[in-house]
Amino acid sequence: MKVAIIAPPWLALPVKGYGGIELVIESLVYGLRKQGVDVEVFGNGDHKIRGVKTHSLYKTEQFSQIHKPYYEILPILNAHLEFALNKIREDGSFDIIHDHNTLIGPSFFALATHLPKVPPVLHTFHGPPFSNKEMFDQGIPDNRPQLEQLRDMGHMYMVTISEAMAKTAPKQIKSHLLPAVHNAIRLDQFPFEEHKGDYYITLARFHPDKGQHIAAKYAAKFNKRLRMAGTIAGIGNSHKLLLELSNPLSIYRTNQEFRYYSDKILPYTLQYGKITYAGNLSGARKMKFISHAKALLFPIEWEEPFGMAVIEALACGTPVVAMKRGSMPEIIQHGVNGFLAENEKEFAEYMLRVGEIDPKACRESVEQQFSAETMAQNYLARYEDVLRRTKKRH
Repeated sequence: MKVAIIAPPWLALPVKGYGGIELVIESLVYGLRKQGVDVEVFGNGDHKIRGVKTHSLYKTEQFSQIHKPYYEILPILNAHLEFALNKIREDGSFDIIHDHNTLIGPSFFALATHLPKVPPVLHTFHGPPFSNKEMFDQGIPDNRPQLEQLRDMGHMYMVTISEAMAKTAPKQIKSHLLPAVHNAIRLDQFPFEEHKGDYYITLARFHPDKGQHIAAKYAAKFNKRLRMAGTIAGIGNSHKLLLELSNPLSIYRTNQEFRYYSDKILPYTLQYGKITYAGNLSGARKMKFISHAKALLFPIEWEEPFGMAVIEALACGTPVVAMKRGSMPEIIQHGVNGFLAENEKEFAEYMLRVGEIDPKACRESVEQQFSAETMAQNYLARYEDVLRRTKKRH
């Protein structure tokens, strides 16, 4: 089987530092190659996975553009997809396309599969979640109509990254929605550590949805050490963050993520010396940060489609305390590899009980369900399903 994997144009593979979708794609490429699958990647060409052919319209990462208005970034995304489609049609040897471009992918490829020399497509919904009342209350536009208007999806099929996400998908696409495939990681990149330090961590971009202020609130209340990692409106180091926080005219003050940190998190870091910002970590620093933590705190305030930080922590033997929302019940086995809280009161109580969790059980839960090899096998099964359905339609 020959697979064309179309990554977003924002970050290059292999990932250096922050990467959500890209980390999943990297693990998938690794897993598929171990299965003997011929994989080629369509992404930006800033750097490339060794031994994997990469096709690039953009030779540098486009991540600096991603927070701009959609009418400014749409030409980048559209050109990237058109480039990939042209190359795939010219090549003529691919069996299937696996697309990872959020929102635009289904509409683009539902039309594209009607063209000659275009193989069938599997699109992965990585997020955001399908719209719900909570999102409407925040003023976020409904993202479902574009899917509800797909009348003829051709040979384009879709999967979500969790069963929780699949349950909320518009009914109009259910006939082309295959069983969910969980995200995964390369276990060899995450060191297991049985002996933990005396600090909690958060690991996510700072955003109200991620609820880091809840972690800070109870770390302060219990006088516990909390180290917080992730990007803040794209800022990834403490020096730049301090410069922007001290500047009343900073352009970042219009950014929701920056305001969230300055209004909800910063007061705790200023008042309590045990609560600190660690920056955007990668490589050995990130692994040490995660593996030596006593627990990852994940107090999400939205229906999290998956949560890569959760399986990264578990792989290192670090238990997770999370709100029982979105995909968390599919990842966390309550009382085995972490705790699931219904509310803040329970979350605070479980923070103090993480010593009950065996680090080995955390690691084993990832080995059994969330390894790159398992994800690759599951996607291979979906590819074969797509090919069978396509052949049947012909």
